[in-house]
Amino acid sequence: MTAKAAQTNNSDQDQMTPPEVQEVKVQTPNMITVSETENKKARWYVVHTYSGHENKVAETLKQRAETLNLTEKIISILIPTAEKIQIKRGQRKTVHEKIFPGYMLVQMELTDDSWLAVRTTQGVTGFVGVGNKPTALPKHEVDAIKKYMSQAAPQYKADYTEGEAIRIVDGPFNDFLGTVNSIDEDKGKVEVLVNIFGRETPVQLDFLQVKKV
Repeated sequence: MTAKAAQTNNSDQDQMTPPEVQEVKVQTPNMITVSETENKKARWYVVHTYSGHENKVAETLKQRAETLNLTEKIISILIPTAEKIQIKRGQRKTVHEKIFPGYMLVQMELTDDSWLAVRTTQGVTGFVGVGNKPTALPKHEVDAIKKYMSQAAPQYKADYTEGEAIRIVDGPFNDFLGTVNSIDEDKGKVEVLVNIFGRETPVQLDFLQVKKV
């Protein structure tokens, strides 16, 4: 994953910024504020972590920043996520899916002390950058990730794969068996090939209308 791909959203930049480049604000359960201190030298850096341990690593880093008195250098930690609606076992629930598994964004002033604090945090495997030098994310890339995170309509998260056998549990084809032909996560729809009159016929269904066999 490149530094460009691993960008995120959340930065408290000065309010004198022109409207066209105003900082995008985002509310997310995966934003950890280490300090309310304003530091104009702080930039966003991408940090690689063990996949699946991003939240734990972020909490550990926050505690280290406080213990080492680096809260004026390490400002915020963001784990980029997107809100999705997951349909599982006939139940609909909202989940926050990580956009870049194994990565988190740290807003910090890069000094020898702050670099060492992040780099030696348990679960961190390194910074994203050129050689041994961490590369700060461009502001427009950070804003793009923030906008993606704060999109109004959550997407659906498919629990199915193309070619998978499923059973229809609702509608006129209730109890028919079929095969997943295509998935539309944006609309929460799945196209199922159902055998009707000896031929496969595509039927569009909602995620809630099917379940795994």
